[in-house]
Amino acid sequence: MDAIRKKNSVQFQNDDHTDGKAPNQLSVSVNSSLMMGSVDTSLNFDYTSSVLLSGDDITLMYSKHEMIPLKDFSAEIRASKDIQNFLKQAVLILDLHKTGLEEIIESMLHELLGKDEPMCSFNEARNAIFTHDTVHMMSRTIQSTSVSEGGHDYDQSWICTIANLPSLERRHVAIARLKYAANLGSTSQEVKFVIIILAPVKEKGTKDGVETGRTFATIFADLDLRQGLIDARTTDEFKECLWNFTLLLAEHQANPEWKRKESCVSIHNKHGQEEQNQFRFGRGIWEDLKRRLPLYPSDFKDGIFGRRTVQKTFSATVFLYFACIMPSIAFGVLNDANTKGKLDVRKVIISQTIGGLLFSLFGGQPLIILLTTAPLALYTKVIFLICEDFDLDFSAMFAWVGLWNMFFLLLYSMFNLSFMMKWSTRSTEEIFALFIAIAFSVDAIKDVSRYFDTTYHSCDIISSSLNSSILSNGSVIDAVTVDMCSRESSLLYLLLMLGTLWIGVQLYNFTNTPFLSENKREMLADYALPVAVIFMSFIGSYVFKNVQMDSFKYNANSGMELAPFEKLPVSAVFAAAGLGFCLSLLFYMDQNITSAMVNTPSNRLKKGASFHWDLMVVALLNGFLSIFGLPWVHGALPHSPLHVKALADIEPRVDNGHVYSIVVRVRETRLSGLISHILIGLSLLMLPNPLVYIPHAVLDGLFLYVAITSLSGNQLFDRIMLLVTEQSAYPPNHYIRHVPQKQVHMFTGIQLIQLAVLCVFGFTPWPYIKMIFPVILMFLMPFRHKALPRILKKKYIEALDSDIL
Repeated sequence: MDAIRKKNSVQFQNDDHTDGKAPNQLSVSVNSSLMMGSVDTSLNFDYTSSVLLSGDDITLMYSKHEMIPLKDFSAEIRASKDIQNFLKQAVLILDLHKTGLEEIIESMLHELLGKDEPMCSFNEARNAIFTHDTVHMMSRTIQSTSVSEGGHDYDQSWICTIANLPSLERRHVAIARLKYAANLGSTSQEVKFVIIILAPVKEKGTKDGVETGRTFATIFADLDLRQGLIDARTTDEFKECLWNFTLLLAEHQANPEWKRKESCVSIHNKHGQEEQNQFRFGRGIWEDLKRRLPLYPSDFKDGIFGRRTVQKTFSATVFLYFACIMPSIAFGVLNDANTKGKLDVRKVIISQTIGGLLFSLFGGQPLIILLTTAPLALYTKVIFLICEDFDLDFSAMFAWVGLWNMFFLLLYSMFNLSFMMKWSTRSTEEIFALFIAIAFSVDAIKDVSRYFDTTYHSCDIISSSLNSSILSNGSVIDAVTVDMCSRESSLLYLLLMLGTLWIGVQLYNFTNTPFLSENKREMLADYALPVAVIFMSFIGSYVFKNVQMDSFKYNANSGMELAPFEKLPVSAVFAAAGLGFCLSLLFYMDQNITSAMVNTPSNRLKKGASFHWDLMVVALLNGFLSIFGLPWVHGALPHSPLHVKALADIEPRVDNGHVYSIVVRVRETRLSGLISHILIGLSLLMLPNPLVYIPHAVLDGLFLYVAITSLSGNQLFDRIMLLVTEQSAYPPNHYIRHVPQKQVHMFTGIQLIQLAVLCVFGFTPWPYIKMIFPVILMFLMPFRHKALPRILKKKYIEALDSDIL
């Protein structure tokens, strides 16, 4: 179905050699100076070494590309019959252990030609497929191409080759699924399926080689079908999958009014609402519920049933557990320090458990992960400093700010203000995503710097004191200072942090290596984070147990406590409204941008988004947390997009030597989020032991891992890399092909300026300035649509800021 939905075309290529038969027209261009007789006789050429005159074997290749339409299975009777005939007389080879073009074709021909064709020899069929005895290139092939903005991309995971033979009595079709992806040419660098069509020369027009090839090419142009065929374990499963899709395709083409459910709801056209009703009270929530509620039972079944689904759900659950519990501990430590124990690790874990469980059950898009984030921790610190300056009760102020935040978020969701996020484009989303990655990295670097100042540089103080005259007069060095001096612990801290990062990233990218089998590589990549955390925690807590490392503070008596609302004066309650409004802008942007990045078209989600309903659920959820003095949570980057990848099947693509991956399908289930947060809740029983054995350095390593892995697929980061990349090594992206290089770099520079402004306000040492960070974030959208078109041409902006990969 993907082929039809994306307006794919089927490309027919005809390559002929010119031995004894010239093409229709040969165009030769001659330099005009030679034609006018202006020849420089002073130039003497030595023709004795000429390649042509030496008699070397040179062949001219004539190539012709022709676009042919997709087969209509509802109107063309022959299409379904071709599939039926193949299923009855199938020549099907599963997991062929060949990688070279010649050996693949020969293996298939040996299976294809048997006693049924005594007049057709193996060599005759082989010569008909290849252009020349010495040039192993298929003469006639069919591939699908996906039309994109300003160009097209070849589908390189399959290829169909056609040959007409006069000695054949009937048509023959063979399909081979390769064990390992093979490079069969410039437009076929990652082939998993090879189809051979052999047809008699004298054959009915609807049954000739091209028409038969068009039938199978239309089927194989669909991405979902190919994934199903890859997952098939037996020939019977392979045939069943092929026939079921044939029936589905025929049904689709027979009913033009029936459309397959959209794979996602784009952030640029999120709700399908008519513009005149976009701000109608409750309209967005009603549309979200009407779309998502019928799919609620499938949100659980899709995490259990299906090929490799249980494995993917389990690995995603384990990933989410570690990806959420570790930041919860880290931000709990940060909140503990910022609020002098008012919010601590235990409260953050309780908040994470409640928020994750309730959103997994009642949220519209269950793939979104809620988390307390760095911006929320900074905002909490601002509230605490205000309370200290004006002698206010922090717990009461925190609760009132949270309730005002809930009030504004409910207004946004009820009046469909998420519709305004249609102005948020890919560039805005990727600027914010890169800011979050930088925030994680900055937190890790600050912790390392702080730890080195405490344990490494304190030794210099002791050394200088020992050499001073003050010490010689009988002064005693502070015992605390002596205890802090531990250079080995600071070096171990750095080792554990970088080790966690290195192991995690290496395993995450293990699918790009040739080691082990494909399934084992994917399994290691799925468990990259937990393996890195457990291994480096073992190294830090057991192997180097004699090296003293600090563990996080833990208060067993903290928990859910009703906020003392009465302790805040009326004037402060209304003052909290201002803080709540700024906080609501942060929630609004964070939640909607996270939802947009989860529901991006490249993720191929089928059940649709739920922007308004999710915002309302987040509002009510944080109101509940505020009442009981628990930290706030909202949609988190990059955890939510990484959750989608953990549940996805990925297909590699190669374009001019550049490898990239596309999402084939995603298991849209609530189970991974639900089970992982049940485990997080049970982790409260593991406080303080064994969670205290996780070194703080491993938490910082996890922050760096999350930051680096989130850069994959971020076009802003890719274009930043172009600034230091040789031009000949530029990837053949759509914007490289259609936008001048200077304009590409200018667009990247403008984005970097916006990112720098966010960083200035987000990381400023003055807490009160951080309060306007959400407002600065909001201004990115009008800048993109009002100011940017005055700097760059609109057609270049559209190419650079599109959803095309």
